[in-house]
Amino acid sequence: MDTDISTDTTVIKAAHNGNEQHPFQVGYEIFRDALERETEGRYSLDIFPNSQLGSEEEATEMVKLGVISSTAASAASLASFVPEIDVLNFPFIFRDLKHFYAVLDGPVGKRISVQIEKDLDILVLGWWFAGVRNVWNEQRPIYVPDDLQGLKIRVIGSSIVLDAFDTLGAQATTMSFGELYSAMQQGVLDGAESDHTDLLVEKFYEVTKFVSLTQHLYLAVPLAYSKKKFDRLPHHVQLALRVAAAESVHAQRTAMESSNQQSLFALQELGLQFNEVDGEKFRQQIAIGRVYENNSARVGGGAMIEEVINQQ
Repeated sequence: MDTDISTDTTVIKAAHNGNEQHPFQVGYEIFRDALERETEGRYSLDIFPNSQLGSEEEATEMVKLGVISSTAASAASLASFVPEIDVLNFPFIFRDLKHFYAVLDGPVGKRISVQIEKDLDILVLGWWFAGVRNVWNEQRPIYVPDDLQGLKIRVIGSSIVLDAFDTLGAQATTMSFGELYSAMQQGVLDGAESDHTDLLVEKFYEVTKFVSLTQHLYLAVPLAYSKKKFDRLPHHVQLALRVAAAESVHAQRTAMESSNQQSLFALQELGLQFNEVDGEKFRQQIAIGRVYENNSARVGGGAMIEEVINQQ
């Protein structure tokens, strides 16, 4: 933490990989305002968007080491460190957004938070939302799994998502997000999967044509905070941080939902072709391929998967 001598305000550093208009920025701005209010201006937040301090993984490492205080780290980026979080990355495991939030705010979310604290020395002050992911590509609309046959699709860096897309017939691969546009431009890939906001902001609409509403993944984002730094704070500031985090969760989720809807309208205006899919056929293929069973050991067994599915 840095202290501004002129105002005697302690400044806490937070980093994320979105731009200044991204819902992550909205979440952190609400966090900052609430923290300043709760501490009467004695503590504030310095926000570094656009991966200014490093990639998502690098920012997470900085939080772990106590170099910075906070970052918004996706569940996919933490899966290699905390395998249990990958239970949130099973495609088609969530019925809808209400179910997704209930899981994050319920026993499963709390258990994963405890594991993150244990394994990484990072507190989860709340769970943010990074959108509903759909498949898009340059070749053809996807209605059923067979339509994915042979398509080279970039997916998030989760072994479970890779397995799922291979099972569905795609040639799934991981790749740096920053290299995706040029890979599409050069024909190295046929498509990818993302939420509507990234599809718009990153201008992938320039290199693709068809967006198929698979809604296969709701992406969870732990609001990470350095336990080393948190433990050194006075108790009243710790309480203020938790209040600020709770307010940021509500604001960030609302902003993400709104951004997804607005981005959908903008992408339709830009001429992308959207289509519904036969979701039941995708779920059946995932079941036939035993994707859940084959990956259950990674997340501590089938009990947690069942708990997610049965969450009301």
